[in-house]
Amino acid sequence: SNGLSDSKASQHQDWLMAANRTRFYLLSGSNCARPTLKGSLPRVAFPSTVFGIQRSGFATKKPIRNPKMANDHILTLSCPDKPGIVHSVTGLLAQQGLNILDLQQFSDPNSNSFFMRVHFGDADDVSSLDKPFEDLAKDREMTYEIRPKSYKPRVMIMVSKIEHCLNSLLFAQRTGQLAIEIPVVVSNHPEFKTLVEAQGIEFHHLPVTQATKLDQEKQILDLCTQHNISLIVLARYMQILTPGLCTAMSGRIINIHHSFLPSFKGAKPYHQAFDRGVKIIGASAHFVTKDLDEGPIIEQRVVRVGHANSAKELVEEGSGVESQVLLGAVKWWSERRVFLNGGKTVVFN
Repeated sequence: SNGLSDSKASQHQDWLMAANRTRFYLLSGSNCARPTLKGSLPRVAFPSTVFGIQRSGFATKKPIRNPKMANDHILTLSCPDKPGIVHSVTGLLAQQGLNILDLQQFSDPNSNSFFMRVHFGDADDVSSLDKPFEDLAKDREMTYEIRPKSYKPRVMIMVSKIEHCLNSLLFAQRTGQLAIEIPVVVSNHPEFKTLVEAQGIEFHHLPVTQATKLDQEKQILDLCTQHNISLIVLARYMQILTPGLCTAMSGRIINIHHSFLPSFKGAKPYHQAFDRGVKIIGASAHFVTKDLDEGPIIEQRVVRVGHANSAKELVEEGSGVESQVLLGAVKWWSERRVFLNGGKTVVFN
């Protein structure tokens, strides 16, 4: 009893048990009723920060981010593969006193092409890199881009009557999982107007027929110019784009196709898969070209199915995979991790 009377020792033990329950309550965020501390012993003052997470009342706040991270930049480049590229690029950054935080590279022996993504910091101003990189790009036949890591590209979503991919993208963007801006959603049907506008996003209903397709796509391109759109995402947009729009936005349209390409192209791929009795189905996110479902593939995933699954069940199983694949592809593109390499892609994921 450590010198305490039996009654005091019992009271002290009760108090410690209640204190431990309170500690568990604070750490776990439990919704159970708050335990009451009995007796006259002083209350424990729990720290305001537990495991690096600051608490205010019962709300949880994220720790303050290192302000230097706001000045990080991403360098992406591609060029013919020759010796010394990494040395030249990292040397330029070192000369400016910049620290490389992450570097990924790939040399393709088939296309003789080199690709690199460099995350570097801390730099309030990168204008001092302009002239050195212009000279290096000219010498190496290099295309390159330097963007702040915090930069959010502006994306247009196009959708028809199936909403799971749209919902996935809107949720990820709203919760900060997807670092893009979505100023506008376009659909050839009016069903999702309320959903989209409730999130403060413009919704444009642009009906389309074979006779009006060119006029409708001109309106789409006008919206791209008006909103400074960097990428169009076809989130189950069930219309074939004309070669004109594909060319105008070449390398800047991502589609989700509800099959594991190159199998089952075109309409109703799940029904095609059902007719063939496949044991796996999947989804493919790819860049759009004038050739239907032939563009460079960015991401693919599959799920197993069996002989007892109906065509409807294949559609239901596939919808979750479609959302995951499209979200992954758009996220990697927004983080400048996707490079076109002829009819294929390089993805530093």
